[in-house]
Amino acid sequence: MKYLSICSGIEAASVAWHPLGWQAAGYAEIDKFPSAALAHHYPEVPNYGDFTTIEASDVGPIDLLVGGTPCQSFSVAGLRGGLDDGRGNLSLEFLRLADRTRPKWLVWENVPGVLSSNGGRDFGAILGGMVELGYGFAYRVLDAQFCRVDGYSGAVPQRRRRVFVVGYLGDWRRAAAVLFERESMSGNSAPRRETGHTVAPTISARPTGGGGLGTDFDCDGGLIAQTSHVLAIQERAIAENTNAGPGGSGVRDDGASYTLEARTTTQAVAFAENSRAELTLCNGDGQIANSLKVGGGKAGQSYPAIAEQWAVRRLTPMECERLQGFPDGYTQFPYRGKAAADGPRYKALGNSMAVNVMRWIGQRIDLSC
Repeated sequence: MKYLSICSGIEAASVAWHPLGWQAAGYAEIDKFPSAALAHHYPEVPNYGDFTTIEASDVGPIDLLVGGTPCQSFSVAGLRGGLDDGRGNLSLEFLRLADRTRPKWLVWENVPGVLSSNGGRDFGAILGGMVELGYGFAYRVLDAQFCRVDGYSGAVPQRRRRVFVVGYLGDWRRAAAVLFERESMSGNSAPRRETGHTVAPTISARPTGGGGLGTDFDCDGGLIAQTSHVLAIQERAIAENTNAGPGGSGVRDDGASYTLEARTTTQAVAFAENSRAELTLCNGDGQIANSLKVGGGKAGQSYPAIAEQWAVRRLTPMECERLQGFPDGYTQFPYRGKAAADGPRYKALGNSMAVNVMRWIGQRIDLSC
């Protein structure tokens, strides 16, 4: 398979598909750090930059066009400008590029919010555009935590739900065969975990009685919160109250731990930080984090975090690489004359697709060919 990847980022598609023997005809990425990553890992593959300017003669015949166009205009966390937003309109530019290059296969990815954007009409316009170009299609929401393939027998430990549309020129059944297994068509869907909503007080509020897991905020040192006590965490361990028992906040400072109890609100494991420096429990089952977000090194940008022993610390870039299925150190390369800083690595990883999901899709396309 020869593929063209647009909005390439750090190329989850290539990491997933090169072991299948697939070949990249070209990339299209304009952001500086991901472009540097592409030049470092794939120096022989041209980066065309703005994909809206690519012509068929630039890349030659291709079998597949893949891309995850910008999601901000469709995300429920944004203003939801949809196709009227310049970033959202890039999904239609994806179709125009498909019309110019005419590959057999299309693979398009975005956030689940695209399904409800503009009352579903935006997504309908994208699918309708595929039909007008002669592509049969199928779409499905895939969660990275359930995609187990070779090299990823345990999938990846984050709840990352994304919409994938697969198109095949002239036949919707080939596309459906990629995205749907017989078991799922029989109603045997994968189990779901509910998202947690517990929020800690702001870090700045803690010295004045706001509670929380600590009093220090040290980005440079890698800690989101650090405590002056050894705390045992149980259930609602978001408020520091050393006098509380199992029915209270579940915090002790004597090194002992309360018995973990079966409650509707479970133990805090994974956290995320918002722009107000609040730590939010990612998932109520205590087992898995929510989607890895775009973070960075600037004030007000979020960092993924995890409870470890007696502190809540920021995830390292390497841990974020593992959450997305990349090899260790994939985003650590010389950048602007020195080792890549954490900020652009967090951002690039948060923007990326999950490698194991792309491997699963690629393997199923192989089986359909």
